[in-house]
Amino acid sequence: MPLNLLQKLEILADAAKYDASCVSSGGEKRKAGSGLGSVTGQGICHAFTPDGRCVSLLKILLTNFCMYDCSYCVSRRSSNVARARFRVDEVVKLTLDLYRRNCIEGLFLSSGIARSADETMSDLVRVARALREEHGFRGYIHLKTIPGASPELLDEAGLYADRLSMNVELPAEAALEKLAPEKSPVDIKRGLARTRQQIEASSERTRSRRKPPPYAPAGQSTQMVVGADTSSDRDILRASSRLYASYALQRVYYSAFSPTGHPSTYLPDKPAPLLREHRLYQADWLLRFYDFSLSDIEEAMPGGMLDLSVDPKLAWALAHREAFPVDVNRASREMLLRVPGLGTRAVDRIIASRRHATLRLAELARLSGSLARIRPFIVTPDWRPAGLLDQERLKQRLAPQPKQLSLGL
Repeated sequence: MPLNLLQKLEILADAAKYDASCVSSGGEKRKAGSGLGSVTGQGICHAFTPDGRCVSLLKILLTNFCMYDCSYCVSRRSSNVARARFRVDEVVKLTLDLYRRNCIEGLFLSSGIARSADETMSDLVRVARALREEHGFRGYIHLKTIPGASPELLDEAGLYADRLSMNVELPAEAALEKLAPEKSPVDIKRGLARTRQQIEASSERTRSRRKPPPYAPAGQSTQMVVGADTSSDRDILRASSRLYASYALQRVYYSAFSPTGHPSTYLPDKPAPLLREHRLYQADWLLRFYDFSLSDIEEAMPGGMLDLSVDPKLAWALAHREAFPVDVNRASREMLLRVPGLGTRAVDRIIASRRHATLRLAELARLSGSLARIRPFIVTPDWRPAGLLDQERLKQRLAPQPKQLSLGL
């Protein structure tokens, strides 16, 4: 019996929940005029989870039929899950209807590979093209590109999508060859490189000084499954650093492995801790926004794993107590960013304010929002931590069991 639209939606929205690389940050407002939606215009409200995921997009698979048999994937060929497939017009209708009801801001569309990479990629592009050209949709579109698809299809996808992403799946090529032998690391690298090339080309003016049409203006991202193989956190962060450098990615997303209900001799029986995923996001944040180097992070990673009991910034500070306390009125921006509890905005406010007046503890509380984590690591004219840095229980005091996850930097 054929499935109706709601039944398809239930199956394919549930199948899409395993893909973490879904975010609309970085999108640009499209040309004003008649049309629906906007990424940055009036009426758009982004809802983010604490680890940065956007939750206001229609997030679905075009189909969960797949010719591949990747061990870690719930949609793999040998899985006995319920299967469904949207038609192109059905995805377009769902997106428009839900946007008009103010339920979503846009579309995140991925897919299993039912028959071939080109056929699947072509259908994904048809959805985006129909939304943009036939219906004037100006909301956010994120398309998952398919490894092995033709360069022409990848090039067209970026003309309609705000962001493209292609998952590298696992941090080590050897693990990919073992757990997803039908997928090619070469195809993945080639796809990421092609997208970077097109993004960079779209930002350069031609000889006639005309700027090419925008291509994936919110950039590209990727995702790695954490805990499906034996890769350490050090291995994962090193792989991420290479990906950022090689393909100018906007984000690397980390997805904690979750058993699919179909045991495999190659996979662990238990899910990877969500806290491990969270610590990787925090370390990634330090590398991208806090001027930490990879070697800085690795110094506080005994055995190659991030400390689950404290965030990586606090772990570094506890391992380098000789660097503290720092004088908030004299320390460099780089050193202030190393203080646990001070975020980038707080540091910028501190630097701006101290140009006009000497900061005391009360002013610091106003600028940073909280002093609980900061006090043991800073000096002001009316505060010095004295023996706080030498307390044996400092780690336990500063890192109680969290009630909820947050970047906490």
